[in-house]
Amino acid sequence: MPHVVCEPCIDCKHTDCVDACPVPTGCFHQGEKMLYIDPTKCIDCEGCVPKCPVEAICLDENVPEKWQSYIELNARMAPQTPVIWRKIPKQP
Repeated sequence: MPHVVCEPCIDCKHTDCVDACPVPTGCFHQGEKMLYIDPTKCIDCEGCVPKCPVEAICLDENVPEKWQSYIELNARMAPQTPVIWRKIPKQP
């Protein structure tokens, strides 16, 4: 049961969550408008959940009904976008 990045991440990209991920190959991927979690790499440690300042990360089985499409979106987009390894500093 992987974690999923949902709608509150759109245009946010704080990237605080990325530093909390212990997976050496990286679970997070950076898209143009949001981050994605690769469900094949996520180890369900929940380390990223409290680090997300906009509460955009949910366990897949706990994703609210209105955001169910984000489960498939993360699975589809993660392999198409680059891995992000570290928090990106905010630009002034």
